[in-house]
Amino acid sequence: MSTESIFIIVGEQPIFSTRAHVFQIDPNTKKNWVPTSKHAVTVSYFYDSTRNVYRIISLDGSKAIINSTITPNMTFTKTSQKFGQWADSRANTVYGLGFSSEHHLSKWHYCSHSTPRKV
Repeated sequence: MSTESIFIIVGEQPIFSTRAHVFQIDPNTKKNWVPTSKHAVTVSYFYDSTRNVYRIISLDGSKAIINSTITPNMTFTKTSQKFGQWADSRANTVYGLGFSSEHHLSKWHYCSHSTPRKV
């Protein structure tokens, strides 16, 4: 997991933001989910019109816990009523988002599938 700084680029606009518990798959077992924060954090789906790039960004305070550039072959998959995941090959990890309700997950899923690129 990177603790790099995240800069919101001029022209980059949030499409949707919500709060969720963020997880990453355990890099050793590839089976267990490891929480990246102790509480729900804001997770945002951004679009940069100048570069035609989508990103998922989440911070826990000043710590970057997600900085995922969306690629055309990424897919966000609902795995339960309140949980979804996607693989980020650039970060070499799988991210999971735990939502407080099925409604919040459905809104995120709709947003991620209504853009030209999947996630």
